Amino acid sequence: MSMISSLDIYSEHFGLTERPFSLVPDPSFLYWSKQHRSAYTMLEYGLMTRAPITMITGEVGAGKTTLLLHLLQMLDDQVQVGMISNAHSSDRSELIRWIMQSLSQEMSRDASFVEMFKQFQDYLVDEYAKGRRVILVFDEAQNLNRETLEELRMLTNINSNKDVLLQLVLVGQPELRDIVRNPDLVQFSQRIAASFHIPAMDGDTVRSYIEHRLRVAGAKTMFFEDDACQLIYEVTGGVPRLVNQLCDLAMVYGFSEGGPPITLSVVRQILSDGAFFGVGALVLRNKIN
Repeated sequence: MSMISSLDIYSEHFGLTERPFSLVPDPSFLYWSKQHRSAYTMLEYGLMTRAPITMITGEVGAGKTTLLLHLLQMLDDQVQVGMISNAHSSDRSELIRWIMQSLSQEMSRDASFVEMFKQFQDYLVDEYAKGRRVILVFDEAQNLNRETLEELRMLTNINSNKDVLLQLVLVGQPELRDIVRNPDLVQFSQRIAASFHIPAMDGDTVRSYIEHRLRVAGAKTMFFEDDACQLIYEVTGGVPRLVNQLCDLAMVYGFSEGGPPITLSVVRQILSDGAFFGVGALVLRNKIN
């Protein structure tokens, strides 16, 4: 049996139109917890007030990228967005190349940094003259080193009178907050006009999150039992990506056992089998065994 047909049976068995717990960021499944609403509000605030730098942090799998993708879908064609992920280099010429590439702007291989900077500056001024603004989004920004952050700060100095021509959005893991608090980056941190840290979900929110994703995928009822949801919360620590991983496994196990419902014993069996490798799984598996 092919993988595709197996997934078709998986969805059909539970009466779903698609898998509810895919690990791929999908704005259509975005669950508006209180924390995610606050983070989104801060993102909007930063962009609307033309903050030089907006920063959003959260644990791995906290839903930062999904939130960001939703925001980008809401922007109109008066905003030019460049997305840069995992930019490690501290070389300023390479940084400019990354940025221009993200904005679909060609650049000569032989250009000096001065020439590249001039081209980038001209691009910003030209977009401003057309009534458009430019936003650079750095995902996994905790990988940016001090030198790169300083170069980015210098880029935000490009402006026209009182108008900011360039805005930066930094999205990263919690250590990003520690990095920008370094005394050597005080000028950078002073440019951060909007920031928010997305914490992990609590137990009640995890249950609501599971129910929400099932409903979006076409489920008519909430077939994860409450005690199963509680154990999922304890094992995953409330991190959305880990919740998705464990719930997807629970549905595979539940399918093989003829469920729904997804019971506490199903989740316990996953842990006992060592099928889930998320945070806290080993400790709980040892308790179960």
